[in-house]
Amino acid sequence: MRVLSDFLCFKLIKMKNITYIFSKNIYGSLLMTLLASSSIQAQNPAPARAQVRPITLMGATIHVGNGQVISNGAISFDNGIITAVGATADVKLAGTEVIEVKGMHIFPGIISLNTTVGLQEVASVRATLDFSEVGEINPHIRSLVAYDTDSEVIPTLRANGIVVSQAVPQGGIISGTSSAFYTDGWNWEDAVLKKDDGVWINWPPFLANTFNAEDFSFSIKRNEKRQAVIDELRQTFRDARAYAETENPKTVNVRMEAMKGILNGTGNLYIRAGYAKDIIESIGLAKEFGIKKVVIVGGNEAFKVTGFLKDNKIPVILNPTHRLPGSPDENVYLPYELPGILHKAGVKVAIAYADEWWRTRNLAFMAGTSSGFSEVTPEEALQFVTKNAAEILGADRLVGTLEKGKHASLIVSEGDILDMRGNNVKMIYIKGGKVNLDDKQKRLYQKYKEKYQAK
Repeated sequence: MRVLSDFLCFKLIKMKNITYIFSKNIYGSLLMTLLASSSIQAQNPAPARAQVRPITLMGATIHVGNGQVISNGAISFDNGIITAVGATADVKLAGTEVIEVKGMHIFPGIISLNTTVGLQEVASVRATLDFSEVGEINPHIRSLVAYDTDSEVIPTLRANGIVVSQAVPQGGIISGTSSAFYTDGWNWEDAVLKKDDGVWINWPPFLANTFNAEDFSFSIKRNEKRQAVIDELRQTFRDARAYAETENPKTVNVRMEAMKGILNGTGNLYIRAGYAKDIIESIGLAKEFGIKKVVIVGGNEAFKVTGFLKDNKIPVILNPTHRLPGSPDENVYLPYELPGILHKAGVKVAIAYADEWWRTRNLAFMAGTSSGFSEVTPEEALQFVTKNAAEILGADRLVGTLEKGKHASLIVSEGDILDMRGNNVKMIYIKGGKVNLDDKQKRLYQKYKEKYQAK
C-alpha cells in the first residue's frame, strides 16, 4: 500500500452508499487499467456454454464404460443428452455438426469420490478451508452450499479427465452430508449433479496410532475410546429413528432431519472403516437400524472380508492405492492389487484419492495400475472410476457410461486415459457443452517457457 500511495493518490468519494476510487493523475488510471487486465487474465476460464446444435464425434475408439469398446465409432448428442452411440456406419449424421476425431479415444467422464475438492484451496490458509465443522455429530452440515466453483484446483483436475467430483465433509463422528458436482459451472447450483447423496461417519478404529513427542515415534495399541464412540453413534441412530417415526414434530431438529435419508433408503450411509473388524461391526450397526444403502470407505483390509461384503451387497470406495502396504507382513503390491481382488470376488469397488484434493488429477492412473497388477482388464479398471462410482452415488441414470439418454459428459483423449503416457485430453464435453481446458498450471508453464526461451 505504501508503494502505491507513493505513486498514486486516491480520493474516496461516497455517493449513495457506493464508494468510488479516482486517481489524481493519468498514470494512476493507466496502472489500474493494467492491474484489472492482468487480474482478468489470471482468472479461471468461463464455464462452457450450453449446447446449441446437435454434435457428432466421429471416427474415434469409444470406450462405453460397461466393458464394450467400439472401434471407428461415433457418438451424437443434442441438448446435452446422448442420442446415439455405435459404429460410424450405424449413426445418422444428417443435421449434426460432425467433428472428426479419427485415431483418438472417447471415454466417460471420470468420477472422483470422497474428495474435498471445492471445499479447500490452500491447506495453510484457514480461510480457504471449509470441509470440517466444530462438534462431533454434524449430519446436517451440507457440502452442497460450501462448494466453490471458482477454485483454481478444479480446472487442473478437469484437464486430466475428472468430470464429476463428490465433495465430502470431514472430521467428527458424523461429518455431514456430501453432494456430487460437475467440474464446470458458474456456481454450485449450476454444477450440482446429485444433492445430499449421503451422510458420512467415521467409525472408531480398533487400533489407534499414538505419537510420542519425546522420540518422535509412533506406537499402535488398542483404541480404548472406541466403545464410547460406538455407543454415541448407536444412541444418535436411536434418536434419529424415533424422530423419523414422529409425525409433524413440534420442534424441527435439523440434525435428525438430515438423518432421514439414510433411514428411509433414499441416501447412502458412508462409513469410513479400514480394519476388517471395523468393517464387520459398522455394517452390523447399520443393519441393526435397517439402513439399506451402506458404503464402506477406506477398506484397507476389505480383502479379508470379501465374502461378507458380497453377501451383504456392500460396495467399497478404496483409499488411494498408490501407497505402501498397511502392515509389514502384507504383500508390497497389495494396494495395487486390492481393487482387482475385490472386483473378482464380486464386490462393487471404486477408487478415490481421499484427502489429497490437488492430486486427484492422478485418479485415472490408479485405476490403470490396478489393471497392471491384477487380472482386471483395462475396461474393467475403467469402471472403478466411472460406472461403479456412478452406481455408488446413485447417479448412474445420468453418468458413468456412454449410453443413449445419459448426459453427454465425456472425454476425448489421444490415448488411454488410464496410462500417463496416453492420457492427453484434447476435448471435454460436460452436458454437451465444450469445456475450456485452460488452467493455472498451463498458464504458469507458458509463462516460464517464454522466459527461458527468451534467453
